[in-house]
Amino acid sequence: MNNGRDSGAEHYRRRPMATYLDRILSTHRDAARHDARSLDQLIDQARQMPATRGFRAALRQPGHISVIAEVKRRSPSKGDLFADLDPATLAATYQGAGAACISVLTDEEYFGGSVADLQAARNAITLPVIRKDFTVDARDVCDARLMGADCVLLIAAALDDSELADFSCLAYELGLDVLVEVHDEAELERAVVSTKADLIGVNQRDLVSFEVDTDRAVRVAAQIPASSVKVAESGVSSVQAAQRLAAAGYDALLVGEYLVTSQNLDSALRGLQVAT
Repeated sequence: MNNGRDSGAEHYRRRPMATYLDRILSTHRDAARHDARSLDQLIDQARQMPATRGFRAALRQPGHISVIAEVKRRSPSKGDLFADLDPATLAATYQGAGAACISVLTDEEYFGGSVADLQAARNAITLPVIRKDFTVDARDVCDARLMGADCVLLIAAALDDSELADFSCLAYELGLDVLVEVHDEAELERAVVSTKADLIGVNQRDLVSFEVDTDRAVRVAAQIPASSVKVAESGVSSVQAAQRLAAAGYDALLVGEYLVTSQNLDSALRGLQVAT
């Protein structure tokens, strides 16, 4: 369903290949086109996996905003952040400091992550884990379940309406929670129409420049359905930022760079868990 508006995927395919997201999506879609694995077999295998840990359910914590702490080695715009991190040790530190959930980058080329990072992190903790990657194919959804993730990320700007609907339905069928990431009100509307959208993330990072717009999440928050768990993503780098987002109605913050570059990770994470 398009409703006369550009889908995210169509919009980005029409522009010159110039942005970080364009390059990343091109890489992932090319890999998907060359993936000859049977989707039916992957679905059958994914259905046999043990129960997930309940990512969405872990995020609404009474009295304070939750933190999804990220295992992040590098970024395309800033290069290495914590290149030699140990995912198991970092995840355990996050859990000890009160994180509600863990996010793990599995993109290798642009973020230096891996499936091994996710599995090592998840095996070291009892918290739910999201696979943070660029889902462009149904096989990616199955892979998230097979590697042990409890939640999968769907980026509205990277997918058309049918992909959003199909991938979210498959994820729910396989027992995964779905974090639908949006960047503005138009993408939010698409997400709500195309999916159940009971877990919505607003990314404050501009997809063209990768610069952070700190007003974006506050502006969009008011339009998110009350039944959805609200997550603010990117650019959370102070207690004051966390307080502002909590006041805007967010249930959780997804934080990577601020934590992995902190001199005192435990203190930094605890400080973000501001009262609501």
